[in-house]
Amino acid sequence: MKEIWAIILAAGESKRMKAPKMLLPFNGKTMIELVIENVIRSKVFRTLVVLGSYRDEILGSISHLPVYHCYNENYRKGMLSSVQCGFKYLPADFEAALVFPGDQPFIEPDIINLIIKSYREKRKGIIVPLYCKKRGHPLLIDRRYRDEINTLGENEGLRSLSNMHQDDVFEVKTNSPGILKDFDTKEDYLNEINK
Repeated sequence: MKEIWAIILAAGESKRMKAPKMLLPFNGKTMIELVIENVIRSKVFRTLVVLGSYRDEILGSISHLPVYHCYNENYRKGMLSSVQCGFKYLPADFEAALVFPGDQPFIEPDIINLIIKSYREKRKGIIVPLYCKKRGHPLLIDRRYRDEINTLGENEGLRSLSNMHQDDVFEVKTNSPGILKDFDTKEDYLNEINK
């Protein structure tokens, strides 16, 4: 069986947070550690972390975890550049990849496994999780879109890919608000840890 990889995007500059959000403490660990641990407890075959800003600090935080990493030298161009960097790094024979933002520590292994199961059963090339009819993360993308991802323009993202191939998208209903929960500002973070 060919392999399903995870691509975790951890290259951003955290401008709105005004601090490296991947390294913020969260339940006794850093945010990026929690994201990775959720992924490696799922049925994902291998995990790739895309680094950019704060590369050395993040590497120091995750060096004990069984992950691969690549460096996106174009990280200032935005999230799509990190997605493209990740897909370029994957081996030629990978089957599909799940794309995770590095600031979503509430995506549970069960949800990841549900997305993989849906991919296997529905045979669609793009699998998107839903919570209360809202699309969240991670997206699963079949290898057949690898070249197309690399040709997307700077102002486009993976959402444009699913818009262009609506017949090949399957939406998985979940009961997990964690697929929508990210942290862009200090207020987002403080509200969560003060709950």
